[in-house]
Amino acid sequence: MLLSVVGCALLVSACTATSNEKKTESGAKVVPVTNLVHLDTVVYKEYIADIQSLRNVELRSRLAGFLDRIYVDEGAYVRKGQVLFSLVADEYRADLAQAQAAVSSAMAETKKVELEMERTKKLVEKNIVSSTEYDLLKVQLRAANAKVHEAEAILNQAKTKLANTQIRAPFDGRIDRILLKEGSLLEEGSLLTSISDSKSVNVYFDISEQEYLGIASDSAYNRNNFKKDVQLILANGALYPHQGVAEIVESEFEASTGSISLRARFNNPDGLLKHGATGRIGVPIQTGNLLLVHQKSVFEIQDKAYVYTLKGDTVKQTPFQNGQRVGHYYIVEGGLPADAKVVYEGAKSLRDGMVIQPKMVKN
Repeated sequence: MLLSVVGCALLVSACTATSNEKKTESGAKVVPVTNLVHLDTVVYKEYIADIQSLRNVELRSRLAGFLDRIYVDEGAYVRKGQVLFSLVADEYRADLAQAQAAVSSAMAETKKVELEMERTKKLVEKNIVSSTEYDLLKVQLRAANAKVHEAEAILNQAKTKLANTQIRAPFDGRIDRILLKEGSLLEEGSLLTSISDSKSVNVYFDISEQEYLGIASDSAYNRNNFKKDVQLILANGALYPHQGVAEIVESEFEASTGSISLRARFNNPDGLLKHGATGRIGVPIQTGNLLLVHQKSVFEIQDKAYVYTLKGDTVKQTPFQNGQRVGHYYIVEGGLPADAKVVYEGAKSLRDGMVIQPKMVKN
């Protein structure tokens, strides 16, 4: 009985080995092999990006008082000048009426002094009273006019405050979450919501001093009018359908990071991009017929990239200079001839100088 069990175990083990490794009759392992890929394409270098609306401002109350009405819903698109919120205005209307009365009173006082001056002037001409009295009335008129100006200033301030009881949209845009409810007590400067104009957006990203000098050394670089077409990769990995134009917007490097910011502007007709979103900017850095190797073929030893190349039926562990990753491929910057054949996958089960049975596959 024990012999039967042992026999079955050996049979299962043999079947497993057969399923995991395909070998030829000569005992050589069958290994998928492929060619390097030649691709005429544009390679983009990606940078972390910060997306900001062209205009994004906070809407705050300029007055203290109670929030009377909210005229719009959260997320609504509003037009410039549209009333969004209003405060209880009774107190400010009363202040306006009082200021108007003060102006009328000051103007009446001025008129009174003017009439007195006309009367006194005639008396001076007839030598009934001295000119000193007339000079005194001129001083009183200047004081009366000053009171009129003061009263008018208070009136204008009262008008402004009454107007500020209605909070209007400063430009066309979409409002954010409304933080307070009707009846809330507002202090001067209380935040109500924010509004964004996102018809176009600015996307900011940083490049290093070395990368900047690479741009500046290009013969096409114009210090006063540098522009470069770029693409935007969204947070979910999707490519934004509209292309943007990048330009340098800062005049000095950030001391702590050694970087300088670039700004790319993108049209946003569908409103897909939101203020404060993130993504990645793709800047074209290389164009032409590139040589690439599939990532499955590549392995690393002490931070160096290797592949197994094929010479006859023998594999050789070969180092190479790998560049930027493009999809599932690495750019070959050196170390591999264009006609090299490399092991497609399964490099961990191989060793340098091992004889295999190559099987050509497409990658």
